[in-house]
Amino acid sequence: MNTLNIKNKETSLRNYGIINDNIFYQLHPDQLHQITLEKGLGVETSNRTLAVNTGEFTGRSPKDRFIVKDETTKDRIWWGSINIPFETEKFDKLYNKVIDYLNNVNEVYVRDCYACSHEDYRTNIRVISEYPWSNMFAFNMFIVPNENEIQNFKPEWTVINAPGFMANAELDGTRQHNFAILNFTKKVVLIGGTGYTGEIKKGIFSALNFILPVEKNTLPMHCSANVGNAGDTAIFFGLSGTGKTTLSTDPNRKLIGDDEHGWTKDNSVFNFEGGCYAKVINLSKENEPEIYGAIKKGALLENVILNNDRSVNFGDTSITQNTRVSYPIQHIENIMQPSIGKNVKNIFFLTADAFGVLPPISKLTPSQAAYHFISGYTAKVAGTEAGVVEPEPSFSACFGAPFMPLHPAEYGKMLSQKMIETGVNVWLVNTGWTGGPYGIGTRMKLKYTRAMINAALNGELGLYSYDKYHIHSVFGVVQPRECPGVPSSILSPRTNWNNDNAYYRAAFKLSNAFRENFKKFEAHASEEIRRGGPQRFAD
Repeated sequence: MNTLNIKNKETSLRNYGIINDNIFYQLHPDQLHQITLEKGLGVETSNRTLAVNTGEFTGRSPKDRFIVKDETTKDRIWWGSINIPFETEKFDKLYNKVIDYLNNVNEVYVRDCYACSHEDYRTNIRVISEYPWSNMFAFNMFIVPNENEIQNFKPEWTVINAPGFMANAELDGTRQHNFAILNFTKKVVLIGGTGYTGEIKKGIFSALNFILPVEKNTLPMHCSANVGNAGDTAIFFGLSGTGKTTLSTDPNRKLIGDDEHGWTKDNSVFNFEGGCYAKVINLSKENEPEIYGAIKKGALLENVILNNDRSVNFGDTSITQNTRVSYPIQHIENIMQPSIGKNVKNIFFLTADAFGVLPPISKLTPSQAAYHFISGYTAKVAGTEAGVVEPEPSFSACFGAPFMPLHPAEYGKMLSQKMIETGVNVWLVNTGWTGGPYGIGTRMKLKYTRAMINAALNGELGLYSYDKYHIHSVFGVVQPRECPGVPSSILSPRTNWNNDNAYYRAAFKLSNAFRENFKKFEAHASEEIRRGGPQRFAD
C-alpha cells in the first residue's frame, strides 16, 4: 500500500484536522478489494467480484439529510421536509466530532477524483472514508484523474464519510444517529452513521443541482442518457426502480451515463459520473446482459446473498430489495467517450405506476411534459429508502426531489425552455403495473417496454394518423393503438383491466392525487403548465 506521503497532500489533510498516522491515498481498486477481504469487511463471489454488507442502512435516509442554512443558502434553498435546515454552529461541532473519530480509527482512505465529464463544468472532489470499500465506491462512481492532474489536484468539494460514527441526536441536532449534511459555504458533505454508499454520490449530486443552475445556467437532471448511431441523444428520467439504468443500457446505443447529467446552454448532455450504480434485484443475463456482464472484478456488490458455490443469488431479498452494484462505466462495452451527447431528440419520463392506470407509453404535449416533470409521479420501490417495505404511490418533483435544493419550478422552467429550443419528443412510460393495481395486476414486461421505447426512438409509433392513436379520457395524453412487438391490448390500460368501472375509479383516484399534489406548485406554474395535468376528476 502507498501511504499519503506527498507533502502538500499531508498539509491539505491537516487542514481538515486529520492527523491520523495511517492514511492511504489513491489506492488501486485491487488493493482496496484485498484490504476489504483481509479485514473481514467483505467476501468474494465466484467470479472475484467484491460483495459487502452496508449494515443497518441499505438505502438512503431522506429524513436524515440536511443542508446548512447560512448566508449562501438561506434565500435560495427550497426549505421544507426535503431540504431540512441545519445550524452552522451545530455543523461545526459535529464536524469536529467526526474528525476526532477519524483520527482514532485504524486507517483513513483518501480518493481524489472529479465529477462532470464536460471540461467546462468539471468539479474536483476529495472523498475521505473510514472503510476501504467506500473508497472503492468513489473510484467506481466518480471520474479518475490522470497522473499529471493528481500532482496539482485541488479539491473544490470534500466528502467525509464515517459510517462507524454515531451522532447523539439530542446533542448534535440530528434526528437520529445517522446523517448526511451539505455545507455549501465550506463545500463539505458530512456523512455518519450509515454505510450506504449511495449517500456519497447523492451528496455531490445535490451540490451540483444547486451550483449548475445558479452559476452555470445548466440544467442538472436525475436521468440516464444514451446516443444512437445517427448521433441522436435520448434522456431517461425516473426514480430508483423505474428502469433508468436498464433501459438506457442498450447494445444498439452508446451509454452516456445511468443516473446524473447536465444539459448545457449549447445543447450538450454530459455525465456527472464515471460509473454506474445499478439495482440488481432479479438481475438476469438474458434480460440485462450488459449490466450482468459488468459485474466482475472491480465492481462492488452491496447487500446480496451468495449461494453455496459463491455465485450471487440475485432473487434473494432477505437483506433488502435494494441490492446494488457499482462499477466503472468502462465495464460496459458500448459507451460514449467522452461521456457527452448532443442533438437531444427524445425524452422519456419513466414511472412505476402502482395504480396500474397510466398507459405503458404515451406522448406528451409541451404543457403536459412540464406538468409531469414538476409532478414526478412514480411508486417508491421497497428498500430504496429506509422504512419503505412495499411500493407506495409517490410524487417526487423533477423525478429527483430529494436531490433538488432549489424550488422545482426553477428546474421545470429550465426544462420547458430546453423543450422549446430543441423541439424534442417527450414520452411518459409506465414501467409499473398493468391489468390492475399493485397486488392485483402484473408488472409490465421488460421486453414490451423495450419495444415501445425502440419504436419511439425510430419513429414507428404511428401517431400521425387519427386511427392510430387514442386520447386518454382522464389524463389527456396521446396513447398509440399499435406498436411493433407489443400486443394491442397491452397498449390500452383500460382494456387490460377487463373491468371498466374499477379502472375508472382508480384513474380518477390517481388524477385527484395529481391535482392535490400540484397545489403546492400552482403559484409558480403558468396557466399553460397547469393545463397539462389531468382535466377530469371525481369528487
